[in-house]
Amino acid sequence: MKQTIFITGVGKRIGYALAKDFLAKGMKVIGTFRTHYPSIDELAELGADLYQCDLCIPAEIDDMLARINDTHDELHCIIHNASDWHNDKTKPGMTSADIMNRMMNIHVSAPYQINLALADKLIASASGNIGSANIIHITDYVAEKGSKKHIAYAASKAAMHNLTLSFASKLAPMVKVNSIAPAMILFNEGDDEAYKAKALAKAILPKEAGNPEIIELVDYLTSSQYVTGRSFAVDGGRHLA
Repeated sequence: MKQTIFITGVGKRIGYALAKDFLAKGMKVIGTFRTHYPSIDELAELGADLYQCDLCIPAEIDDMLARINDTHDELHCIIHNASDWHNDKTKPGMTSADIMNRMMNIHVSAPYQINLALADKLIASASGNIGSANIIHITDYVAEKGSKKHIAYAASKAAMHNLTLSFASKLAPMVKVNSIAPAMILFNEGDDEAYKAKALAKAILPKEAGNPEIIELVDYLTSSQYVTGRSFAVDGGRHLA
């Protein structure tokens, strides 16, 4: 069956890779982006339905959701991938409260708003089949460990996993809700060798995992009929390092 998948933050990295993978499998993809990258044009040419939306602005989210509801009759999966990684350093025009508000808006308020608005469509699209629809929250390794340099970010990702627990209970039995908690999956362009070596040394599997690790886990979670309310760490065993 040709399913419809909604992914936030498809402009780069994991979101972009997931969107391309689902499109290659013949799925319908709905995606959001804040900044227009060349990848957005590529995804549009491949058939994705894309919406530019600032997930810190509830009115923009509401407008996007109204258009999605008008355009798409079915929705089988939501993947909350959009993220912002901000340290706790303040600067002119950016207070500590501003940092926390931004982290919570992107990682908690926006997924909460989207899940509530699209829940009925997910349930209806399950067509009475238990566990056939899905929500996946992409959290972070630091949601469990904390972070002394990214306190607001870590707190917001922990709250995001709490959404997983609440929505898994609320939307059962038709909708499964799970978290994926990655550590370092991909290096950024410009990361130097010293940084890479330091990052890799934090795991007992010292390698750059790559997008396939997340894609394969998403495939497992969406195809499973009996896994919900759980967090799946993709961190190379950092807790044992």
